[in-house]
Amino acid sequence: MKDKENFSDFNLQPSSFKNLWSLDPKVTFLNHGSFGACPIPVLSFQQQLRSQLEQEPLRFFTREWEPLLDAAKSKLAAFVGADVEDLVFVPNATTGVNAVLRSLIFHPGDEILTTNHEYNACRNALDFIASRTGAQVIVAEIPFPLDSPQQIVEAVIERVSPQTRLALLDHISSQTALIFPLQQLVQQLQARGVETLVDGAHAPGMLPLNLPEIGATYYTGNCHKWLCAPKGAAFLYVQRDKQPEIRPLTISHGANSPRTDKSRFQLEFDWMGTDDPTAYMCVPEAIAFLGSLLPGGWDELRQRNHQLALQARQLLCETLEVLPPCPEEMIGSMAVLPIPNALSNRNFLAIRDELFDRFNIQVQIVPWQETPKLLVRISAQIYNRIEEYKYLGKALKELIAESGG
Repeated sequence: MKDKENFSDFNLQPSSFKNLWSLDPKVTFLNHGSFGACPIPVLSFQQQLRSQLEQEPLRFFTREWEPLLDAAKSKLAAFVGADVEDLVFVPNATTGVNAVLRSLIFHPGDEILTTNHEYNACRNALDFIASRTGAQVIVAEIPFPLDSPQQIVEAVIERVSPQTRLALLDHISSQTALIFPLQQLVQQLQARGVETLVDGAHAPGMLPLNLPEIGATYYTGNCHKWLCAPKGAAFLYVQRDKQPEIRPLTISHGANSPRTDKSRFQLEFDWMGTDDPTAYMCVPEAIAFLGSLLPGGWDELRQRNHQLALQARQLLCETLEVLPPCPEEMIGSMAVLPIPNALSNRNFLAIRDELFDRFNIQVQIVPWQETPKLLVRISAQIYNRIEEYKYLGKALKELIAESGG
C-alpha cells in the first residue's frame, strides 16, 4: 500500500461501532451496499445454530429446523409489514426475481417492462425469459442526473402498452442509488392492468417497509445488506391470490406433500433440498441487534445513515466540484455522484482497484451508459464516520490530478 504521509491529517481511527463488526480496521470500508457486513454477535449466533445442526443433523432437520424457520419468517414478516403466509425465504433477491419470472407464462408479443437502471443480473434474467418465450423486453429510459421522482413515473408509464404483462422495477437502484417512487408507480401500473415485480434488494433495513401498502404483486429483498444478516438470506413476497402460480427454481418434496397445514407456496419454498438454513434463522437476531444500537431503534438508525449519506455526498460534491445528480428525497443510505471527466477514460475496475491498493479504500465505482460515464457510489452504515469520506475525496483528487485534471 502506498505511504499515506500526505493523508496524516485524516482521523481514520475506526468508530466504536465498527468494533462490533469483523471488518478489517485498516480498510476504509464505504461499500456496505454491495454485500453488506454481518455483525460479530449475529455471526456468533449463526455458529451456535450450525453447531446445533452438526451435533445431531437428523434431529435438527426432522424436529428443529421447521419451528426455527417459521419463527424467523414470522419476525421478518412483522418487520416488513407483511402477513407471514405471504412471505418465503430465498437465498438472495436475484433468486426471488428468477423464481417469479420462471413461474409466469409469457407468449410471443407479450411485453415485459423495465428501466435502464435495472440491476444487470435481473436484466439478464429478463432477456433469458424473452428469448425462451418470444416476449419482448421494453426499456423505459430514465434520465440521470434527474430533478424529480416524477421523471421516473413519466418515463415508465410512457412505455406501457396494451401488451405490457409485467413491470420489473427497482425499489432502490443499484447503479444510481435512487429511491424509486414505488407506491405511485405500482398504483399507476395496476390501473393499467400491469402486474409489478419489485427488485427490493437494498430496501430492507434502509427504508421502512409495509409491503401490502406498497401494493406490488411480487416483491423480493435481501436481508444480508442493510439488515446485516449473514449471506444467503433474502425473501420473496407474493400476493395471496398469485401464490399458486409461483414455484421455486428447485422443485422438491413440497410439490407433492400431503400436508394441509401450510400452503403449497410455503411447502415448496421452505424445502428445496438439504442446505444450510442458518442464515435465514439469524434474521431475527440481526433485526434485534441492529435495532438495539441506538436509543431510537431502527427509526434512528435509518435516519442516522440517511443523514450521513447526505452529508458525505455534499462534502464529496464540493471536493470534486461536481453537482448533486438527484434531489435529497431520492437518497436513502447510499448516494452516487459523477466522477470528473479527467478520470472518465479510465476503466471503472482499475479506479476501484487503485483506490484499494494505494489508499485502502473500498468503494463502488459504477460505469454509466451516458455522461457522466463513471459514478462513485458511497454507502453509509452506522460504523462509518465523515472523516472517511473526506479521505476518499482526497484520494480521488489525487487520482484526478495524476490524470491531468
